[in-house]
Amino acid sequence: MVKIYRCQLELHDSLYYATREIGRLYETEPVIHNYALCYALGLVDSTLYSTTVTEEHSYRYFCPEQVPKYEEHLTPLKQQGIYVTPARAISHSAILNTWKYANNNYHVEMEKTQKNIPSFGRAKEIAPESLFEFFVISPRELKLPKWIRLGKWMSKAELTVEKLPQAKTAEGVFTCKYPLNPLDVMFTNQVISYDVVNMPPVSLIQNVQIRGQYYQFDGFQDIKIPVRMEYRFKG
Repeated sequence: MVKIYRCQLELHDSLYYATREIGRLYETEPVIHNYALCYALGLVDSTLYSTTVTEEHSYRYFCPEQVPKYEEHLTPLKQQGIYVTPARAISHSAILNTWKYANNNYHVEMEKTQKNIPSFGRAKEIAPESLFEFFVISPRELKLPKWIRLGKWMSKAELTVEKLPQAKTAEGVFTCKYPLNPLDVMFTNQVISYDVVNMPPVSLIQNVQIRGQYYQFDGFQDIKIPVRMEYRFKG
């Protein structure tokens, strides 16, 4: 029997990652990618410990090279039947930070310069106390951490986990109000309409109307989650 956990994240620091870049503005969309959540929850670490990576070289604390290996890291989760959905903001606010730096060619390349030209950028971040919601689907019981870290600044967030009642399966046309990874859902369901959330490494979709099987729960009529979601990657 599948076990589904509803998880809420409360930010205790401002959260920053560059969802989009508009000139000098680096904006954080109030959506958290499911790949990022897998790393933050320690699920990637736990699978790597059992294969070839030792704890001191886990990706929570150390990354020997700046090359994404999503397929390599997430395939063990797929094999175990564990899936994490992207997170949506339940409530959030944004803050705008301006940063400045100077031309430092004379430091890096030992070049002589008569000019010290300052430059600047702005980062739109998600403010502390913002709330996010996502789901973890697993064939077995999972113990998830209470505190995790997210984003470029490794921002601290508190995790609250609620195990939902045993899921019932229905079939038909339904609307999923939670963001989804299109690669993970389109192979097993017919997606009718959606809005795109442009963000790397895979753009997400939201306000999705789907025809297919979905989970529903007694006492939680507003929650409908597609069945048979699993990590898939571009060929």
